[in-house]
Amino acid sequence: MFYFVYIIYSETIEKYYTGSCKDFQERLSQHNGGYSRYTKAGIPWILVKLITTQNRTEALQLENKIKKRGAKRFLIDLEKQ
Repeated sequence: MFYFVYIIYSETIEKYYTGSCKDFQERLSQHNGGYSRYTKAGIPWILVKLITTQNRTEALQLENKIKKRGAKRFLIDLEKQ
């Protein structure tokens, strides 16, 4: 079963949000529907990066790596590769 790690961005609050899930479209709908306490203030959220992983463990490890590095820095690092 595939899992996704995603980075979304809000122009409203000028912030990135990183998360992981099984169904990305459903999760993005939740973020933009105001169902998430943290992301409610940033509606609308737009997808910046979507990464497919093989399983939940891999997704959580990558999510934590991105959060430690910072989403903006992580994206800059990807562009350099």
